[in-house]
Amino acid sequence: MARLNLLEETRFEKLPVTVYPDAHTASVRVARRIADLIRGKQQAGGHAVLGLATGATPIEVYAELVRMHREEGLSFRNVITFNLDEYYPMSPTAPQSYVTFMKEHLFDHIDIKKENIHIPDGTLSQEAIAAYCLDYEHKIGELNGLDLQILGIGRTGHIGFNEPGSAPNSGTRLVTLDDLTRRDASHDFGGKENVPTKAITMGIGTIFKAREIILMAWSGKKAPIIKKAVEGEISSEVPATYLQLSDNVEFVLDADAAAELTRFNTPWLVKDCIWDEQLTKKAVIWLSDTLKKPILKLTEEDYNTHGMAQLATEKGPAYNINIHIFNKLQHTITGWPGGKPNADDSQRPERAEPARKRIIIFSPHPDDDVISMGGTFMRLVDQGHDVHVAYQTSGNTAVWDDDVLRYMEFAVDFDKSIGEDSYRLQRIYDEMRSFVETKQPNQPDTQEVRNVKAFIRKSEAIAGARYAGLEDDHIHFMALPFYETGKTRKNSVTDEDIELTMDLLREVKPHQVFTAGDFADPHGTHVVCFRIVLEALRRLRETESWVDDCWIWMYRGAWHEFETYEIEMAVPLSPQEVERKRNAIFKHQSQKDRPVFPGDDAREFWVRAEERNRETAKRYDDLGLADYEAMEAFVRYRF
Repeated sequence: MARLNLLEETRFEKLPVTVYPDAHTASVRVARRIADLIRGKQQAGGHAVLGLATGATPIEVYAELVRMHREEGLSFRNVITFNLDEYYPMSPTAPQSYVTFMKEHLFDHIDIKKENIHIPDGTLSQEAIAAYCLDYEHKIGELNGLDLQILGIGRTGHIGFNEPGSAPNSGTRLVTLDDLTRRDASHDFGGKENVPTKAITMGIGTIFKAREIILMAWSGKKAPIIKKAVEGEISSEVPATYLQLSDNVEFVLDADAAAELTRFNTPWLVKDCIWDEQLTKKAVIWLSDTLKKPILKLTEEDYNTHGMAQLATEKGPAYNINIHIFNKLQHTITGWPGGKPNADDSQRPERAEPARKRIIIFSPHPDDDVISMGGTFMRLVDQGHDVHVAYQTSGNTAVWDDDVLRYMEFAVDFDKSIGEDSYRLQRIYDEMRSFVETKQPNQPDTQEVRNVKAFIRKSEAIAGARYAGLEDDHIHFMALPFYETGKTRKNSVTDEDIELTMDLLREVKPHQVFTAGDFADPHGTHVVCFRIVLEALRRLRETESWVDDCWIWMYRGAWHEFETYEIEMAVPLSPQEVERKRNAIFKHQSQKDRPVFPGDDAREFWVRAEERNRETAKRYDDLGLADYEAMEAFVRYRF
């Protein structure tokens, strides 16, 4: 019976999928499978032939293999490796090269023989590539193929660098990279314009010959493409769908990457459910969206014909469910994000008391506060709360170099205009200009350049916070050390980051903390900053009683928005408040027009914010609730 139930749950899935609660657990399991293969081959006196991947996905797998080598005696003397791909052209010593990546994360820490390592050569002349690729295939064939191939997946659905349009029988070859692939790599190269347009990659046909294939994916960022790869039709537009034809493949996912698979996203379509409050809310909103009907117009027949008959039977009749969920959504809407004084707060998202709350808005970058919750920020100030804003990082990697020169030219001219000796400032400017003119892609800035970039972001943040109504002594710049590397790759969080945050929390003793809750990118600044705030509050909670009365509200908006069923507080904005929010965002002029790291969304930040806020309001309107100009959404975090 259990097997039948599993088959029913996974009936939309066209290949085997294993889901773990988090990327670390999954990575350890994959590493153990690789170790078991290596040891089994050692005992049989043979070689383990591994196909290896690069990128963020396998990093923890390699870290666990290194740990097993150091602590458990796992030897790699009998291992032969073939990497999937390499950018072209690419020097093997470049920081972005996959040779550098593999050395840094695996090869320099284990006892593998150098002659057993094979990585596509990004230094070849174009004329030599075809013969080189044939030889790469020949070497794999001489070893009787790959025992195990590990893969990641790109958001285009590419495996290796087999982009949309690749043939299922393709071999190792030179390919042109998709624009989205290059955008995703832009952070490592200091801008998309510096990412190579081509790469050498193993083909899908080569991958298919492996005796075992494990494709790994972590984070919600990969969830949409995983759904296509696992449940979609086989298509050259999503090369990973070709893996549905293999008998030797398994997808290994964390819970976030699996979130859009039918059995997790809409489980009522495949199995009986335990209808708790959150799942009921999600299902009813889904039904309303699917049928384009307001919640209060959903019928018993709608429930029965869309996989929700069990819900109607257990919790029904349907109209009672509709009224209940409608009221739940209605109660998330409030014009009083700090709580409404002297009001019944039993159905409101925030407490009425204390009427004047102490509040800290934590902003990972110097503009996240106004982009993501600028309307609510100003509403809290207008309603008399004691609001502080804390900018957790300087944001000094996200300023254009020519802005630095422009500001320095202003400073030099200002010194001259007031008769000051500007020789020293002129010399620093000349050094900066010389550095900028010879700067290589992704080269760390000098300390002086970093300082000016931080000053630019700081002055803009002050202007935005003042516009929102704050006095200067309520504006805090934390410059958390983990961020201050001068590089796009940041340091690990230390106690110093947490203690600086604890100091501010102790000083203010807030009743409310607002913090960025955008976790789509597990290596992004937002999630790192969120974890720092959370750990600081956890430590303080052990000794300070005020923490028990501190509510944590998560916001989004710069990159993604919460799903409607997740929202616990929705703050409506009037047309005038939307304009005020836009003006606050405009204070961040270095991020105007085209920011350094725009992500996938080509819209300016103020446009993204306005359109997402309007989309949130429209979703509420479509569900049958009041029609507002815009809404900012929040979810409460509970320890």
